Amino acid sequence: MFTGIVESMGHLIEIQPDGTNLTFTFESDIAHELKIDQSLSHNGVCLTVVELLNLENETIKGTNGDAAVRYKVTAIDETLKKTNLGKLGIGDKVNLERCMPANGRFDGHIVQGHVDQTGICTALEDQNGSWLISFEYDASTNNITVEKGSICVNGVSLTVVNSKDNGFSVAIIPYTWEHTNFHQLAVGSTVNLEFDILGKYMQRILQRR
Repeated sequence: MFTGIVESMGHLIEIQPDGTNLTFTFESDIAHELKIDQSLSHNGVCLTVVELLNLENETIKGTNGDAAVRYKVTAIDETLKKTNLGKLGIGDKVNLERCMPANGRFDGHIVQGHVDQTGICTALEDQNGSWLISFEYDASTNNITVEKGSICVNGVSLTVVNSKDNGFSVAIIPYTWEHTNFHQLAVGSTVNLEFDILGKYMQRILQRR
């Protein structure tokens, strides 16, 4: 489980096809703290660390040896189809978050790392110190947002403004703009969306009545 508070960004170094899967090699300043088999959120997608690499790109066995600067994760075909990971190119940045420790604080909201669908950036407004970013998504999936509710966009916990049936906006402060990959967004960019789990359960209960 995650909270949508981004710890760092990863830079995509290499993409290796493996059948219908893709194995990504990322470089990050938290790579040396990772462990093989660890869950790590990439743009809101929970992936498993499968390999750690040092400066010479030599595999690090277990948690011993030289400090890792790069690591590998594999995304299956289903994940690639339902998220924006399949659109990544060399040099792209992803938002990273390790799973929440049992004694950690909920600074964001409950995030599972299971992307519901993708959305498209439709507008970016510079508001002289902050940014108002608007997104649209396919409403036929029955996912919803509510004013002042939570939404996870590319792994970032945000508060919804201007909620409508097939879209919403979020306000981004300068710190979030600089320390996530939101500064790479442009109109037409595809983002990963995970809707509030509590809202999804409530919606399902009401549909069954």
